[in-house]
Amino acid sequence: MREYHGSCHCGNVKFLLNTTISEFTTCDCSLCVKKNAHMLKVHESEFTLQSDWDTVSEYQWNTRVARHYFCKRCGIYTFHRKRSAPEFFGINVYCIDNLDASSINTVATEGANMTIECTEPRDVWPGPVR
Repeated sequence: MREYHGSCHCGNVKFLLNTTISEFTTCDCSLCVKKNAHMLKVHESEFTLQSDWDTVSEYQWNTRVARHYFCKRCGIYTFHRKRSAPEFFGINVYCIDNLDASSINTVATEGANMTIECTEPRDVWPGPVR
């Protein structure tokens, strides 16, 4: 494990990661596509928000399980709590300081076909698209 520091554009939101980076993910859900999310999945025990929680604004939609966080000052998407694995965060890789994101393998994940509040939801998330 290694320590990584990260922040939004203006530095208002700061976080610390203690993790091993093996891959990044993208997601094809409507929100991730629009915010061009390129994420690192980390367990909540590997993430520390060093700023106060009042520095971020939260956005939720659909099932309201996922929680997406943006800097209140500059608007940058910094991280989110994942719907498919609520004990994990998805971290915006471009907010991690001094990290060459181009050197890490990226895996596309399916989000577009996750249940959208319907009467017949899938009982199992299909996982990464390989």
